[in-house]
Amino acid sequence: MPNTRKRLYGPAQIATGPTTVYTVPALTKAILRHVHVSNPSGSAVTLTISIGADGVTTRIFGAYSIAANTVFDHFCFYVVDAAEIVTLSAGTNNILVIVIDGEENTLG
Repeated sequence: MPNTRKRLYGPAQIATGPTTVYTVPALTKAILRHVHVSNPSGSAVTLTISIGADGVTTRIFGAYSIAANTVFDHFCFYVVDAAEIVTLSAGTNNILVIVIDGEENTLG
């Protein structure tokens, strides 16, 4: 089972979404390991991250406030199965910048 550490998404600005930003390839399991978000604006902006279609039961963060002129680092271990998606949305369009790092493990 080859294991590839990689940047899964970004750096990119987050739309008001929800927008699918990553889909796990077929015959693969992904592990989200690190989420880095920066807010370069002068106002707080909310962030929502979901594994799967956005909804209350799929959210890792739901309207989590990122303070003005700060960064937020979330070190994690979320296993995401083949064909599952990661969706993002922000309270203000194209302000927050995100990078998601992790691993892809090819099955078989």
